Amino acid sequence: MKEIKVLYEDKYLILCEKPAGMPSQPDMSGQDDCQSCLLQKYPTVMLVHRLDTPTGGVMVFAKDKKTAGKLSLLVQNHDIDGVFGMAKTYLAVLPGDPQFCEGEIKDLLFHDKQKNKSFVAEKERKGVKQASLIWKRIAQSSDGKLLIAVHLQTGRTHQIRVQFSSRGYPLCGDGKYGSRVKCPFIALWSYSLSFIHPITKERISGVSIPDTECGIWQEFSLDNISI
Repeated sequence: MKEIKVLYEDKYLILCEKPAGMPSQPDMSGQDDCQSCLLQKYPTVMLVHRLDTPTGGVMVFAKDKKTAGKLSLLVQNHDIDGVFGMAKTYLAVLPGDPQFCEGEIKDLLFHDKQKNKSFVAEKERKGVKQASLIWKRIAQSSDGKLLIAVHLQTGRTHQIRVQFSSRGYPLCGDGKYGSRVKCPFIALWSYSLSFIHPITKERISGVSIPDTECGIWQEFSLDNISI
């Protein structure tokens, strides 16, 4: 199995970098997954949240049940400052320039489990949940693609993907939500996680720079980005 890059580790938890294209946990595909790869070295590691298979970047795993429970609560409580919840920042690439350089997006989302696809709903009903995020422009490539940073205020299935796609800006490589840009993987990356350690009460943070397997990231100078 593939070795997973560890960004931070103590006796309670691990921050690691999930490769793009790798499932977060075992699934029906039978391919290597992040949790199983970590289990080779950390026999008690427990999943507390997931990234979509095409999405790479920072994930946190617990090493015991008590920490897993506390981390799960932090994951559910999104907090831009990472004080009362978990601050999650993503990088994404859009195929064009939205009207503004930054903003907040709010929607009602419904996730169709049979199709494994989310949709914007017009009104509240069973299964519909509120979704919001804050985004800002980081850079623009020579051919007009836009690199943005996204701060989640809620954590809904495919939230970033569907909220931008519904406004005519599907993430590059995301054919499921309407992109016509060809990429090995969706141009979405879990850039950073920040939170107060549930046991030690210290601030913990991890940052991951997108790899170059998806050539679209090469169009930007990622080592010098300011978020």
